[in-house]
Amino acid sequence: MIRPQTLVDRSAIVTGAAQGIGKAIANDLVRHGANVLIADMDGDKAAATAAAIAEQWGVKTAVSIGDLCTEDTNQAMLAVALKEFGQLDILVNNAGGGVIKDFLDHTPETLKTTIDRNLWTVIWGCRTVLPTMIKQGYGRIVSIGADSVRNGLWQHAAYNAAKGGVHGITTGLAREFAQSGVTFNAVAPCAVRTEQVDEIMKAYPEAFEKFISVIPMARPGEMDEVASMVTYLSGEEAAFLTGQTISVNGGSTML
Repeated sequence: MIRPQTLVDRSAIVTGAAQGIGKAIANDLVRHGANVLIADMDGDKAAATAAAIAEQWGVKTAVSIGDLCTEDTNQAMLAVALKEFGQLDILVNNAGGGVIKDFLDHTPETLKTTIDRNLWTVIWGCRTVLPTMIKQGYGRIVSIGADSVRNGLWQHAAYNAAKGGVHGITTGLAREFAQSGVTFNAVAPCAVRTEQVDEIMKAYPEAFEKFISVIPMARPGEMDEVASMVTYLSGEEAAFLTGQTISVNGGSTML
């Protein structure tokens, strides 16, 4: 298979990329020519994903392991990318994962986990890579938000607080650094068929049907449908797009 070369000579970090949407994004970026670093907490899965991508596509991959809600882990991640690739052009802030439950059923621990996973990972990721991207006069930062921020999905209040912050930092950074050569955008999916969602579908079919009921297309999104939008925003053709939150949602919100 011949790879389209829209991202040739570009290097990317995808966080939370050992599996699920992050893995799909990493594969799609590589399919378009980029080298990629897989960042995740699960070292075994991250290494396996990086090795499989390198073997399939013949590109350079790297791995960084650790909790991405901390500054130190992000600094170590950037150091690996620069050592292995010599540059960093694209950051995809995908690491996350919500604790989905009724708001009053949350504990201080589950609230902190939700904010750490979904917002602090993005804050530290952006803050860490920005100086490098500004210095080189080029960068693409794409963060995974959530369509539930816009439609107020059941049991998502705490998760939406974090993902709403992702949408907010995207617009703030886009305006602040609009003339730097770095763009900032977010992709906001509805329910997407990941390995975890497949398990939820089987275990809690009624709850899952409730979440799907707000989607006019009456199905969850596919991982590749999210990945293709991320890849577009990561490329040269999206140079005039910044500060946008783009929904990939089957019509569950229409703005």
